[in-house]
Amino acid sequence: MSHTAPGPRFKSHPVSIASLALLTSITATAQNAPPAEDPAALQRVVVTATRGNKAVEKIPGAVTVITKQELQAQTLVAEDLSQVLAVLAPSYAPSRQKLTSFGESMRGRTALLLFDGVPQSNPLRNGAREGYFADPSLIERIEVISGASAVQGLGATGGIINFISRTPREVGTHHRVELKYGSQGHGGDALWKAGYTLEHKGDFDALLHLGGTVRGVGVDGSGQRLGLEAIQGDTQDSRAGDVFLKLGRDFGAQRLQFSLNKFRIEGEGDWMPVAGDRKTGLPTGAAPGTPPGQPPRNEVRTLSLDWTHADLAGGQARAQVYKQDFSALYGATAATTFQDVRLAPQGKLFDQSEVVADKAGVKLSWVRPDLFTEGLELTTGLDWLSDTSQQRLALSDRSWVPPLKFRSTAPFAQLEYEMGAFTVRGGARFESATLAVDNYQTLAFYKNTAVQGGQRSFDQWVKSLGMVWRLGGGWSSFVSYNEGFGLPDVGLVLRAVSTPNQSVDKLISLEPVITDNREIGLAWRGTLGSFSASVYRSHSDLGSQIRVDAATGVGSVLRVPVDVEGFEFSGELKPARDWTLSASYARTRGTTAAQAGAPLDVTLGARSQGPDKLVLAATWQFAATGQARLQATRLQSRDINVGRTVGTAKLEEHFEGYTLADFSASYGTRWGEFGLGVENLLNRQYIGYYAQSNPAGSNDDLFAGRGRTLTLSWRRSF
Repeated sequence: MSHTAPGPRFKSHPVSIASLALLTSITATAQNAPPAEDPAALQRVVVTATRGNKAVEKIPGAVTVITKQELQAQTLVAEDLSQVLAVLAPSYAPSRQKLTSFGESMRGRTALLLFDGVPQSNPLRNGAREGYFADPSLIERIEVISGASAVQGLGATGGIINFISRTPREVGTHHRVELKYGSQGHGGDALWKAGYTLEHKGDFDALLHLGGTVRGVGVDGSGQRLGLEAIQGDTQDSRAGDVFLKLGRDFGAQRLQFSLNKFRIEGEGDWMPVAGDRKTGLPTGAAPGTPPGQPPRNEVRTLSLDWTHADLAGGQARAQVYKQDFSALYGATAATTFQDVRLAPQGKLFDQSEVVADKAGVKLSWVRPDLFTEGLELTTGLDWLSDTSQQRLALSDRSWVPPLKFRSTAPFAQLEYEMGAFTVRGGARFESATLAVDNYQTLAFYKNTAVQGGQRSFDQWVKSLGMVWRLGGGWSSFVSYNEGFGLPDVGLVLRAVSTPNQSVDKLISLEPVITDNREIGLAWRGTLGSFSASVYRSHSDLGSQIRVDAATGVGSVLRVPVDVEGFEFSGELKPARDWTLSASYARTRGTTAAQAGAPLDVTLGARSQGPDKLVLAATWQFAATGQARLQATRLQSRDINVGRTVGTAKLEEHFEGYTLADFSASYGTRWGEFGLGVENLLNRQYIGYYAQSNPAGSNDDLFAGRGRTLTLSWRRSF
């Protein structure tokens, strides 16, 4: 996992620039970290998701950097970025091992996903399919910001996860070929992957990546076929492809960079789910067959144009213009909601839901050091976002959620002052946003109700304040207050209207979900290793829960408080030159209310909060080009809300914890680098966290986790 350190220095990036203070604990450093007394070493770890260019020891915040080496080791075990986060990011909930990401939360809330600073999340109509947007092979590192933050705008009530693409580092033209094969020893379970990368650095720099992956259907620890998530989407029985291009050129103090990423993952349609039995504990399975309709798929296209100026009016200026087009097609089903006797007899109409979201935005910023006096720095800028999201039924070409047209403009400013061992930072962001919806008609299930369009708007300040105290001897501490903001999933409400004479501006409450994060932390870095620990409390007076009246079918946004408290630890120890021992632990306790005005005595469920998690690992550098890693992840059992219901909704959840072990090794030779990964080393039979805990679960979603899986890889650069 990433190492913990106060001290490395942040590096600027074309897609982001200093903004609000990030107010969380520093939990990352480079592998084989040198002692804190080495000043040159403090420049090695860089973070761009903070939109800043600051030494870690001067920022009151929690940043976990997952390095390229760690990524390569983890993707040897599983070709799944959510599993990388589940192991290496302390506050990230367990991976679903599916295309859908329902239940993958951070600190009991939602994380904002970015790719090179471009938003990938879809808060207006969250279909939980935003986690698959790029080939893991083109990711150079992942930056995880734990806790509420407004530094990147809308959606980061639980944190920020920024995936950074590869960048050419060596002068000249270089090629890289990668092959990967994974199997469990059963027919039809194999993973095949091939990738090619071209890198050039000279008068200009360029990176071209082409990658393709084909996945079969695996088995669990008992040798039975894993269940297929036929409706929400699965990575099994699928194929994926990615084309990525990045071009950049320096013009003196200025740089211009363009990037394009086009990613697609879709089911093969060769397998069908087989129902399990929750009463007996029989997991959902799969068998050869052709499911109805088109297989589920994700299609994502991201474009970005970035400009930087290293010395504009005495400061650093950055601008990014981006566009992101996203669509997620779900599996075909004859759901009661989709039925319309005008199209087919009742119960015979199969249809497929599709979420479509198109974003465009601009990020402008300027950083001026030593403003008026030495040590005082000003950061200011402006963000603009246009997001149009909708949900349609693809086979019958019907609108389920009408186009939601969201626009926001957000100026921001931050001041930072350094006084010897102290750094004080404070910032504010003013978010001015509108949501407009045209007249529309609901589905037949909701009585073909005509709904009058309308517009809602809000103006909201979000603030941050923090201080870092560098104690000397490698020690530092911080205290921070940081606000983040999000929106309720208004699409869920608008699609369920069944009462006549309703209007959009009366149906939805657009007041943002303001979440404040108070945190205090302590970190140390020395010759023997490093660690970081922090405690936090995250609170929102107006949280967001969607409740649909069973009698009328009208959805409403229930604004109730949400309170989350937690503790996180991450550290490493180097008992010998070639050995590194690491550990991380996260404890999260979140509560909310059953209804407005009620006490906060309902524990957050699996959709919002993960279990207590402990990760232990040992890494052995057995040769100059060889490394092996053994790791174990323990998820603690959890029984919550016993006997509790709200209306027809059951809140009781039970989770029987489990421990999984993984192994990876790599060795570089003149013929290339060879890799070996073993997932679920002890072949443990288990039911996943979300599948166990889901109180509304059926026999079609009792999914077991993957059994022992062997993966071999080879990559060569020339």
